[in-house]
Amino acid sequence: MTHNKSDRIVGCILGGAAGDAFGVPFEGDAFPANVELKGQRISDDTQLTLATCEALIESNCIVNPSVIASRFASWHEKQHIHGMGASTYKALSELVAGGHWALVGRRGEYAAGNGAAMRIAPLAFCLDPKEPEARRQIRDVSRITHHNEEAYVGALAVASAIRAAWDGTWNGQSDLLPLVHESIPDSKVRDRLSQMTELKISTPIIEVARRFGCSGYVVESVPLALYAAQQIPILGFGTLMHELICAGGDTDTTASMAGQIAGTFLGEKELPRHLLIQLHEFSFIEDVAHQFAEKLASNSAG
Repeated sequence: MTHNKSDRIVGCILGGAAGDAFGVPFEGDAFPANVELKGQRISDDTQLTLATCEALIESNCIVNPSVIASRFASWHEKQHIHGMGASTYKALSELVAGGHWALVGRRGEYAAGNGAAMRIAPLAFCLDPKEPEARRQIRDVSRITHHNEEAYVGALAVASAIRAAWDGTWNGQSDLLPLVHESIPDSKVRDRLSQMTELKISTPIIEVARRFGCSGYVVESVPLALYAAQQIPILGFGTLMHELICAGGDTDTTASMAGQIAGTFLGEKELPRHLLIQLHEFSFIEDVAHQFAEKLASNSAG
């Protein structure tokens, strides 16, 4: 496969949107049967990712949590975000009411959801997650909705995986999990990744979900999404999405995160177009993805 970095950026956004939309009808089901990948509406997973892209375009790809939070509030006020969890809904409602981005996020153990991880993808192309300052910025953006260290580490793990697929650090020839495991701080997310690195990469996704869980708890969903994503060279995009959704649980978010990583690895041109064009609002999603990729490219050229 040959593709440029802009192609991979668009692939990330489209792959994540596809996973989200295909997973929405089965969210909360325990090992759903008769899973079909067909056009559905995207949920807050993709809507907040697109809002993040728009905020980064506005700020010339400089990560500014205030600008991102403002864009979230605007989307929420216009009722453009659907399917939010309790933590995200609380934060966005308070942002609309004038709350400061650093104060509105939910705190405590109930804030250890995957709401930050599911929308962090665009930052992976603007920041190097290995850098301390980049990690601080990822933490700040995560805390707009989730004031929880596990939620932040989950977001960092997703950003690290996407960055590795984008810059070629992970080229599909080796396991992705050890790369991410080494790049994130001590946490329950890291411990779970450590356990999963001991699995054979051929272990079926549904078996991994049964053993380790597949709920919206970030310690379950992010490692599962990363485990699944590393199988993209073996399974291909459609089969990967089907097997992950058949594992049940928080299907839209696990499939969205895995789709972001897989889409980055494949690039837009290698994604199955016949699946993508089924998505509701596909033209809008594609347009925002291309605008974001073009803005990043122009900034790099400058």
